[in-house]
Amino acid sequence: MVVTHLKKRLEIIVEAPALHRLTDRLNQAGVTGYTIVPVLAGRGSEGTWSAEGLAGDAGRLVMVISIVDAAKADAVLERVYSVLARQIGIVTLSDVQVIRADHF
Repeated sequence: MVVTHLKKRLEIIVEAPALHRLTDRLNQAGVTGYTIVPVLAGRGSEGTWSAEGLAGDAGRLVMVISIVDAAKADAVLERVYSVLARQIGIVTLSDVQVIRADHF
């Protein structure tokens, strides 16, 4: 039987121009890894939107996904909030189980 370990999955959607500040804060908080993916389209409180046809990074969104130790989650969120307090962004934190705890 494979043993699993409880961690936290952090997902952050942020405007592309704020990405460097956000990853700096994650690094400062001791986050050991993350994945960044483009956000192509969606629907929110103001309706449907798409990144299609946008020139440059203005208006583009990216998602940063990371797995963090539960004991570090509050400190990481504090650092994330220091960037997102003035930006468009969505942050979710959920429970997740991993099989290689030493990676997080």
